[in-house]
Parts: sequence; C-alpha cells; structure tokens
Amino acid sequence: MTGWLVLAAVGAAIPVVAWIGYPWLMIGLGERRPVAVVPPGAPTSIVSVVIATREPPAAVRARLEDLVSGSWPADRLELIVAVDGDPAPYHFEDLSPAPGRLAVVSNGDEPGKATALNAGVAAATGDLVVFADTAQRFAPDAIPWLVEALGDPRFGAISGALELGNKAGSVSPIVWYWRLEKRLRAAEARVHSTIGVTGAVYAMRRTLWAPLPPGLILDDLWIPMRLVLAGHRVGFEPRAVASDIRTTTAAQEYQRKVRTLTGNLQLVAWMPAALRPLRNPVWLQFVCHKLLRLATPFAILTCLVGVTGATFAKSVVLGSVWLGTGIVAVLMVGVLPGAAGRRARSALGWVVAMQGAIVMASWNGACRRWNVWNQ
Repeated sequence: MTGWLVLAAVGAAIPVVAWIGYPWLMIGLGERRPVAVVPPGAPTSIVSVVIATREPPAAVRARLEDLVSGSWPADRLELIVAVDGDPAPYHFEDLSPAPGRLAVVSNGDEPGKATALNAGVAAATGDLVVFADTAQRFAPDAIPWLVEALGDPRFGAISGALELGNKAGSVSPIVWYWRLEKRLRAAEARVHSTIGVTGAVYAMRRTLWAPLPPGLILDDLWIPMRLVLAGHRVGFEPRAVASDIRTTTAAQEYQRKVRTLTGNLQLVAWMPAALRPLRNPVWLQFVCHKLLRLATPFAILTCLVGVTGATFAKSVVLGSVWLGTGIVAVLMVGVLPGAAGRRARSALGWVVAMQGAIVMASWNGACRRWNVWNQ
C-alpha cells in the first residue's frame, strides 16, 4: 500500500507545482521587485512592423489599417507583410505610412511562418522590429510602450499582452488561463526574463535577430530563449496590448495547443542548451513553466492509479466504492439537466481538450513530427 501512496503523491505533486506552486511563488517574488524606471526619450527610431501571414488580402489590409491608425509617428513607421506563399494578390501601396515604408515580401520556395519571418526581417530597416499577427488589433499606444520598454538596455526583446475581449471568450476557461499567464510572465520578467513572448505583439532589437530554422513552430519561444542563452533579458510590458475578439471554442483551442505544445518539445530537441542548468539562467522557470505542464495528464493518471491501487489494497469493497463513485460522477455530468449541466459539460470538454492536446503534442514530440500546422 505504501508504494501506491508514493505513486499517488508523486502524481499529485507535479500538477500542483506546475499550476499552483510555481506560478504563485514566482508571482510573489516578481511582484515584490520594483519595476525599473526607463527615462522617456523622443521617438527617433524607425520601427519596422513585420506581419507573417497567409491570410486573405482583405484581412491583411484591415490589419495594416489598424497599425497605421496607431499613435506611433507615421514618418518613423515601416510596415512589412511577409507572405507565406504567393505575394501577387497583396497590394497595399495606398496604406504606406511614408514613401517607401511599406513592403510585401515572400518566403519563396521554403514555406512556413519561420521562413516568412526571415524574409520579413531581412527587408526591415528599422532599429526595432515589432512582430504582429493578422487577426489581432493593437491598442493605439502599443508600439510606443514596446519602444519605451526597449529603452532599458538590459532587454533584448519585450513581450506585449494579449487580451481576449469577445463575449464568448469572457466566460471561457482560456480567459482565466490568460489572466494567470500574463501575471506570471510579468513576474518572470521582473525576476529575470519571461519564458516565451506573446506572438501577436512583441518587439526586439534588429541587431539581435538571427534567421529562424525552417520548419520552426514557435518563433515566440525560440527567439526569447535564444536571447536569454546569449546573455540578454526578455521583458514584459502589460500596457502594450493586442486584442483578439474572435470566439474561441474548446475544439479550436485544442488545435492551437497541439501546435504550441509540440513547439515546446521541438525547442527542446533543437535547442538542447535550454535544458542545461549551467547554461540556461532561467532553467528552473523553463522547466516549471513549460515542461512540467506537459506532464500534467500523465501525472494525473499516475495519481489516480496510485489512489485506486491504495484503496483496493486496503479493502476491495472500499476500492469498488471509490471506482464506482468516480464512474458515476463522470456519467452524471453527461445527463445533468439545465444550465448547471451545460456548464459542467463545457468545463469537462475544456479539460479533456487541453489534456488531450498535451497527449497529442507528446506523441508528436516522441515521433519528431514537427509539421503540425495542418493537423
């Protein structure tokens, strides 16, 4: 019985550390550290905004209109559309913030977001590069906040914050997840560096750019980890906001999480230095924030097996009651009527989707299957 209890304790400890212990310890440490005050300077730098996309031209045009309408001075703004595919249909000359400050480039014969970003940054002339996605919209002052944060020379890159603003998303578990995630990333940046940046809104110094390997899944994890390993810090600016008003369902979030979590494992395979404590100054944060979360479904299963085994070892009757109660509880969620039943089934659906995404991503990583964009 002791062996079963040890198994249960180990299984329970992993998700507790990953989702409760580490986040709140880091938040406690980070929020006790003062925020460095960066003297404001005149916006003299050229800022290049790179959008890597394969969305329809109309969607890209709407994104560019949003960027042009922001508060960053137009004569110091450069817009680059890096098309993952044929650039011929993309014509936006009328949106150029200044003469010659809008370009459409393509990744040519090497498809993928990474090679599109490589083409985009290669065309950039600004001192600072801001990365944006097509679907989101920047707050008017998002770029100025990113630029001001990069006034601190300790930081090589700065992440902004993603807001999920739709009504459907406001009751979604993913919103609660993002609230915790933003607070955690801000705390990590105060201690040293945030583990990953928000792909929809982040900025870096162009001189620190290095071409991304073709087939890379997560530029927003690869770039900050490479900078940290090179001795730079990666900050977080919560006032640099990108808003996403799309409705997010459990099925859509499952697909997204499969990609991003597979990308975590790809980074481990392609950047093994991230796993070396003496090489990675944020090794503990990386392990707790990224890798322990990947162990969650397997740890929960281990815990349940341990508890069930210990219960049966004590008494077959007690074990049968325990097992039967669990089965009945799950079945009741499926038949519970009214609003309470719908909420319970929705919550269960999100749990299954998120844990299922981890299992699928783990399988992708074990098989070295990195081409996950069309899954």
